[in-house]
Amino acid sequence: MRREPWLDLLPADPRPALLESAEASARFVTLTRVLGISETGAEAKAARAAVVADPSIRALVDRLPSWEPGLRFGGHNSPAFPPNLVRLLYLLGVRAGDFPSIERLLDHMLKHQADDGRFLTPAGATGSSGAEALWASLPCDHFAILEILLLFGRRDAPRVVAGLTRVRETFGETAQGTGWLCIPDPVAKWRGPGRKNDACLQATIEALRLFSLVPAASRPRGIAEAARTVLGAWRRRKAEKPYMFGHGPRFVDGKWPPTWYDASAVLEALAAGPSVLRSIIAAPGDRRSVAEIARALAATFGPDGMVTPRSCSRGFEEYSFGQKKLPSPWATARLCGILRSCASAL
Repeated sequence: MRREPWLDLLPADPRPALLESAEASARFVTLTRVLGISETGAEAKAARAAVVADPSIRALVDRLPSWEPGLRFGGHNSPAFPPNLVRLLYLLGVRAGDFPSIERLLDHMLKHQADDGRFLTPAGATGSSGAEALWASLPCDHFAILEILLLFGRRDAPRVVAGLTRVRETFGETAQGTGWLCIPDPVAKWRGPGRKNDACLQATIEALRLFSLVPAASRPRGIAEAARTVLGAWRRRKAEKPYMFGHGPRFVDGKWPPTWYDASAVLEALAAGPSVLRSIIAAPGDRRSVAEIARALAATFGPDGMVTPRSCSRGFEEYSFGQKKLPSPWATARLCGILRSCASAL
């Protein structure tokens, strides 16, 4: 394997160990995101077939609930929030058509949409309750649902087109710069714990990711400015915490499985759109910020070049990314892929 410059950030090269891992998801991510092999290549296809056949993957699929009123799943930052669980499955290597239960869930999500284009969640995800708020949605809910619909092949569905229109229409100025606000649901009336003009950094990185999945003509003009807003929040981390999004040790360490705003999510969102990343790193200040976050993330790797999760959500103890005692091949592969995608800024 050719040694790439981003590996200089790590204490050791983990790629040989990842390719020999017993985790099919780790091998698949290593082949496609770390080594850059096409998913249509024979080796990658074999690894992905092993992902789909893996009983532990099927167990995650079996956790997906029905999309119906009264469903409780701990909020939009929880790995039990169905859009987060579906996205996790995608990150592990699951794709459209692999599991009928995923397709049925996405079909049900498509059916629940407000007149303004927002995809709605059953009461509970937004902090709302009561019969008057059976279906509600904050931007981070709508964006998360829209992203998985795009990831699983529903880009041309009319309701998805309407959902993208809503995201473009709500792109604008915030107290931190151009991006997305937390807009209260008109029925539930609830929004996050911040000033109403603050940028919602979670919604902003979700929007950056989802617009990387559509043609350039479907993206808001000036979307790179949203990425600059996120990097500006990093630079001003000692002075402000918009919507309580801090940038200390927890931001760097993250929480596994990944669902929320942290260093890996920021770099992942910036690198998702190559044109956005090129625009950002053309500015020295932004380039330095990307490199700083990348170096901070690289510092979470152990001496062997592997990542041992430092914080985990309950309920995933049987997965390597759900425990804190041993290195996780999939967590390592995921972070390596993210660092590689940002290599031009280093």
